[in-house]
Amino acid sequence: MATRSTIVYPNPELLAQAVAARTLLTIGDLLAEAGRMRVDIAVTGGTDGNRVFAELKASPLSATVDWSRVHIWWGDERFVAADDDDRNAKQARRALFDGMIADGTLPAENIHEMPADSRSADRIASDSPERTDEVLAEAAAAYQRELVAALGDAPTLDIAMFGMGPDAHFASLFPGLPQVLIDDPHVLVAGVRDSPKPPPLRLTLTVPMIARSRHTWVFTSEARKARAVAKAFAAPRNPQAPSSFADGGELLWLIDEGAAGELPGMRR
Repeated sequence: MATRSTIVYPNPELLAQAVAARTLLTIGDLLAEAGRMRVDIAVTGGTDGNRVFAELKASPLSATVDWSRVHIWWGDERFVAADDDDRNAKQARRALFDGMIADGTLPAENIHEMPADSRSADRIASDSPERTDEVLAEAAAAYQRELVAALGDAPTLDIAMFGMGPDAHFASLFPGLPQVLIDDPHVLVAGVRDSPKPPPLRLTLTVPMIARSRHTWVFTSEARKARAVAKAFAAPRNPQAPSSFADGGELLWLIDEGAAGELPGMRR
């Protein structure tokens, strides 16, 4: 696994500002590389992710980025209807990307959302668990095909950003569920049924896909996450702390003092 580096910020607001600034500066640095045509980043939702979207929108550094060469992917998604407010993509569009598309900053085709659940409510209720698994597998395969079509047979993200929940999950890789243990390098996207955090159906990048990323950043805040951070740091690849599987060329944890409160040297 990559060597983990950790940076601690005073509070959630400064953490979000720092993640946004790091994102914009890193995109700019990558786009400046000789021969570089595009940058591909995977974003995340949740409380911390939405704070970062707000800071990306507010940052003057955003104007320095050639967004026509930036492609947006998702690390995971709630498998619900396309117009459902639970969709990470809908929240991100409302917070940031729709405005960028409207003013011509970001081409609409540069946004690669994970598939939505197109079934009717009646069909969802009547489908068996086995049929639901098939639907999820079809959606996961479709997103994997899109990744391969855009990025080649061994698709690699330049930046993959993830929040972390109080149960130490990241993406939609949850404690006790089998998806975190997928180690087949050919399985890049997986479906999740019976997520312990609603809604129950999810799509997620797998650990092998995440590990290919040039920059993998996990960011989280608040004291309610402190025990989960400590658990993730205690040992690598602990299935009960899925974020301990985070990997990539650069593995960086960005947390605030509350989330760091159970780490050695941070306890008061």
